[in-house]
Amino acid sequence: MKKLKISALAALTSVLLLSGCSGSQSKEELTFKDAFEGKFLMGTALNVEQIAGNEPKAIEIAKKHFNSVVAENCMKMENIHPEEDIFFWDEADAFVEFAEKNNMHIVGHTLVWHSQAAPWIFVNENGEDVSREELIERMKNHIQTIVGRYKGRVDGWDVVNEAIEGDGSWRKSKWYQIIGPEYIELAFQFAQEADPEAELYYNDYGVSGRAKCDGIYDLVRNLLEKGVKVDGIGLQGHLNFDIPLISEMETSIQKLSSLGVNIMITELDMTIVPWPSDEVTAEVSLNYELSKEYDPYSEGLPDSVYQQVMDRYTGFFEMFLKHHEKITRVTFWGVHDGNSWRNDWPIEGRTDFPLLFDRNYQIKEGVDDILEMAKDWEMNQ
Repeated sequence: MKKLKISALAALTSVLLLSGCSGSQSKEELTFKDAFEGKFLMGTALNVEQIAGNEPKAIEIAKKHFNSVVAENCMKMENIHPEEDIFFWDEADAFVEFAEKNNMHIVGHTLVWHSQAAPWIFVNENGEDVSREELIERMKNHIQTIVGRYKGRVDGWDVVNEAIEGDGSWRKSKWYQIIGPEYIELAFQFAQEADPEAELYYNDYGVSGRAKCDGIYDLVRNLLEKGVKVDGIGLQGHLNFDIPLISEMETSIQKLSSLGVNIMITELDMTIVPWPSDEVTAEVSLNYELSKEYDPYSEGLPDSVYQQVMDRYTGFFEMFLKHHEKITRVTFWGVHDGNSWRNDWPIEGRTDFPLLFDRNYQIKEGVDDILEMAKDWEMNQ
């Protein structure tokens, strides 16, 4: 009888060891949302194909690793409000429902933007510019219909996108030309009226540039002085391989956060392939011809280049952690390399490696080091 008990105990011990339930458990896999818990939300942009269930592995990553999502395209005006009297809700509804089902923080992107605007918004039936009063009314209807539909469901809105040029001046968009600079104040006012509890953001690229940062600072400061509700500023993280310097983005975070608003790192990705212009921008209208010179890694990324990318990403996240009390969210623009816009902009057909999950939906080598750094940040300070 005693011998039987010993054999049974040995068998149980063997099972526990094989199942990882022994005292020497295998290391638990870290996720982005867990590693950065208590510092800031970690988000990703989702596209309509993913929300529709056509890319289940990408959705699996999103649910496992992220606690915030932003609509990549389905809430932009040309998609959600294609004609004056027509709103297309199917894709945006599905996006919001997915996020709610998975208890995710939801960001609506974007209400007022010079790009991807619906063709009808600025013109009358004769193709001429509408009056100032008419455009204000159209903007109000657009904003309040969308924000009102998702009142109490969408946590924050990119109300105005990319209104300042690189030199700090106003972008002379149709919004600006027809309404004047007041269009931004009105946009925030209309959004607040539609959902007083939602957070309202200004979002822009190239904010590491001193002149542009100063222009955004002045814009938001003036809005706040007028009593306009602006809860946060999104610094688009469309990084190039060598610019901006980490210190330049850090300076912008420090300056803009001094306004007393939240800072978010939005649209984070890092293009690896050569940039075909002297201008650093995220202007979606840019388009260049494909050539081997600007598509050098179509057969794969050399290890030496990969290591530089990971070192740069690590440096940025180290800086984000340093300022985590100012930053409320960091959001990648896409889930994995294969569905990133960087493959086709500003040169269609390139092979880029801008995100931290590869084309096979695997987390990249070295990312665990970033996650461990985040998890142990306070302990190591």
